[in-house]
Amino acid sequence: MGMRVVNLLLAALLLLVQGDLWLGRSSLPHVWKLQGELQQQNRANEAARARNERLQAEVSDLRAGLEMVEEKARAELGMIKPDEILVQLTRR
Repeated sequence: MGMRVVNLLLAALLLLVQGDLWLGRSSLPHVWKLQGELQQQNRANEAARARNERLQAEVSDLRAGLEMVEEKARAELGMIKPDEILVQLTRR
């Protein structure tokens, strides 16, 4: 009789552990779902990272372009900023 109780207790514990494995928070289906969500988030992060790199390159291009326009305006048109004084040297 005592052995039977121990066997029933062990069977109940086994069912409890198996139930948690298949149905609880640490169940395999839940882990698989979380892994899928993680992969999806990683893809979204990579897309955002690529977008940020494109925007940074665009900002750099715009800055370089503005500097080039300013340099051309100064050299070819003799333009100056409002608070600057133009000093022009000529060679003889």
